[in-house]
Amino acid sequence: MTCSRTWMIILIIFISEYANAQQKTINTSWKLAWSDEFNYKGLPDAKKWGYDVGKSGWGNNELQNYTANDTSTAKVANGMLRIKANRHINGTDTSYTSARLLTKGKYEWTYGRIEVRAKIAKGLGVLPAVWMLASTKKYGGWPDCGEIDIVEHIEWHTDSIYQTVHTGAYNHIKGTQRGVRTYLPRPWDDFHVYAMEWTPEGIDYFIDGKHRYHFPNEHKTPAEWPFDSPFHIIMNISVGGKWEGAKGIDPTIFPATMLIDYVRVYQEKK
Repeated sequence: MTCSRTWMIILIIFISEYANAQQKTINTSWKLAWSDEFNYKGLPDAKKWGYDVGKSGWGNNELQNYTANDTSTAKVANGMLRIKANRHINGTDTSYTSARLLTKGKYEWTYGRIEVRAKIAKGLGVLPAVWMLASTKKYGGWPDCGEIDIVEHIEWHTDSIYQTVHTGAYNHIKGTQRGVRTYLPRPWDDFHVYAMEWTPEGIDYFIDGKHRYHFPNEHKTPAEWPFDSPFHIIMNISVGGKWEGAKGIDPTIFPATMLIDYVRVYQEKK
């Protein structure tokens, strides 16, 4: 295949995906089913949020120790949830703490629209994220169980927001993950609305109401589509790791803070 023909095919694919992105609109049949508006003070609402805890690397060689019921890593004030990653120095030793909140065992959903208004954390070496995992092992462990990343950001890909789907067939270990990297100038400066719509036919990603990517249900096997069982929401900041720490960690960024104005879950009207 000639070089010019290769670029022609890439251009055609881009134009097709761009047209699809412009034509796709937000589904207006959703009804608010659950939310946390963070209109209170102190620790996150224990009726809605639990914690993953510990320093285990989390499958990615991460450095943070996730804590629970700790206002230094997760606190609600002035109508916002603040998730913080902190750096600690003890002599020659450096350690990090952070929070990983989740709705598992409290609220879980199959299909719906998940919407988060957030100002992401900035800094080399941290990864702020809002995402979803399967609440059961219907199809096994990760990645066979599926993962839906609503928003992720790493500083060394400046001004880039990632929205990604992982499955047994499509995941970053194989380099086959499906999703989109969106240029968003200085995304840590302002609040943006990151959203995902999930139906039996596919998953769609949005930023500030604009459609960014469509992942279709190919109706093949669970390796391609494990998204037919309950999932829960996770919100966290990780430190270091194979991806976020690939270019090092800037010690001057701490505490690195992600502000979350609200989390809303919509379901189909009946």
